[in-house]
Amino acid sequence: MEHSESNTRIPVPDKAALETTDDENDSPIEEVRLTVPITDDPTLPCLTFRTWVLGTLSCAALAFLNQFFGYRQNFLSITSVSAQILVLPLGKFMAATLPTKVIHIPGTKWSFTMNPGPFNVKEHCLITIFANTGSTSVYAVNIITIVKAFYHRRLNPIAAMLLTHSTQMLGYGWAGIFRKFLVDSPYMWWPSNLVQVSLFRALHEVDARRKGGLTRLQFFIIVLVSSFSYYIIPNYLFPSITALSFVCWIWKDSVTAQQVGSGLHGLGLGSFAFDWATVAAFVGSPLATPGFALINMLVGFILVLYVFTPIAYWSNLYNAKRFPIISSHVFDANGAPYNISEILTEKTFEFNHQGYDNYSKVNLSIFFIFIYGLNFASLAATLSHVALFHGREIWQQTKASYQDKFGDVHTRLMRKNYEAVPQWWFHTLLVLVVAVSLFACEGFGRQLQLPYWGVLLAMALAFVFTLPVAVITATTNQQAGINVISEMIIGYMYPGKPLANVAFKTYGTISMSQAITFLSDFKLGHYMKIPPKSMFLVQVNSVHNHSFIDLTIVNN
Repeated sequence: MEHSESNTRIPVPDKAALETTDDENDSPIEEVRLTVPITDDPTLPCLTFRTWVLGTLSCAALAFLNQFFGYRQNFLSITSVSAQILVLPLGKFMAATLPTKVIHIPGTKWSFTMNPGPFNVKEHCLITIFANTGSTSVYAVNIITIVKAFYHRRLNPIAAMLLTHSTQMLGYGWAGIFRKFLVDSPYMWWPSNLVQVSLFRALHEVDARRKGGLTRLQFFIIVLVSSFSYYIIPNYLFPSITALSFVCWIWKDSVTAQQVGSGLHGLGLGSFAFDWATVAAFVGSPLATPGFALINMLVGFILVLYVFTPIAYWSNLYNAKRFPIISSHVFDANGAPYNISEILTEKTFEFNHQGYDNYSKVNLSIFFIFIYGLNFASLAATLSHVALFHGREIWQQTKASYQDKFGDVHTRLMRKNYEAVPQWWFHTLLVLVVAVSLFACEGFGRQLQLPYWGVLLAMALAFVFTLPVAVITATTNQQAGINVISEMIIGYMYPGKPLANVAFKTYGTISMSQAITFLSDFKLGHYMKIPPKSMFLVQVNSVHNHSFIDLTIVNN
């Protein structure tokens, strides 16, 4: 809702109206200079009726579909780009058909109109941020699923609701604390956001077509239709081309050949794929990742999968030959799937030491052992890399924030045209969410098993790692996780409590992950010149909607 003065139909601004700054494009990142415009029209309406309707529907649809398809063995993920494309014709249809009459809210000075003018890029951006929240899963729902599917118990529905909402909202506190370093800083450029900025510009700006060439919109439509048409082949007509393992075809009765050649359960040597989702699975979107990061990951991938793993497996390190070479499951000493019921006390839902001693130790595949070990190494490398390569920049940014110095043309435009979100908004939300988190864990008969000090420790862990992990994400488009170290810390300090372990991991890992998502969306709004307060309201609203929808699905 907006005041009636800002909701009247506005004309499309001419080019001169967009030139709100005489500054040069002084962004230190070349990709940003080439992609993000240095113009802004602060008169464009943002939080319109269309934004709320299409944004809420997009968030709800993606939340439902991703949670529903998330239970598949090969889960299907639908990103916010799908909504970004689909809402454009809907927004233009609403702009052409809805009435422009101003509607006054009785008893207040507020009013709004369902049609404030042409559907604009800022509305489109806010709707996409709505959808982006719905495209990510609510990790706390996994706790409810684990309890139901593997431990055959149920959580109190109020406790489950508080758990999902508090873990999703906790990241806002960290985002508010670190936004000056990760949003205002021109060196934190968030590569994935540039893809969306390019798409917004292609969909909304009118390009002059060169002779014999294509405009950005024409090129986008050709690629969209071609990729959609082709994907019917691996997804529906011929799914087997997602992994063509010639080694397995030639030596179909050989176990070693299956271990070496299988693209699904082995090393994948001699295996090919014609499915883009499979080809790009290790990195998500290679077009949005800097080249140096891709090369770094490729070298690490080759060393781990084709050097370390085969040597360790065929030398029988940790009795590796007794288990599959690649698997995420746990096994007993004989190589059979681990029977969890043997090591749990049914009444108290706690770890049974005697049952564990009588049954078997937990065993992992050799590949999964490497994954766990390298996860610790990557976290240590994250801290040292940020300290060595970005420490001076973070310190300079800290001093600049107190001296009222602004980083580049985009930051100056945002400060000139819009009010920043007051810091107390973030602090108040953080205090409320911490209180709700403590109540969810300490109340309801301590169903979640996690004591108050565990909640506070998880938050402290997330606070420590949010800045360094976000710096890596903002510069390489790759995000490290703290799930493994979270499991180890609480497992050592509070052993024998399986639910406490996953609850601790959720409060630590997901609050950090959510903070990075919020910061990424703030940076997208920064590039698209969206009022920060509008961004805040959209994100808070969409997180609550998403949590309710996912919780409803898992309970039914």
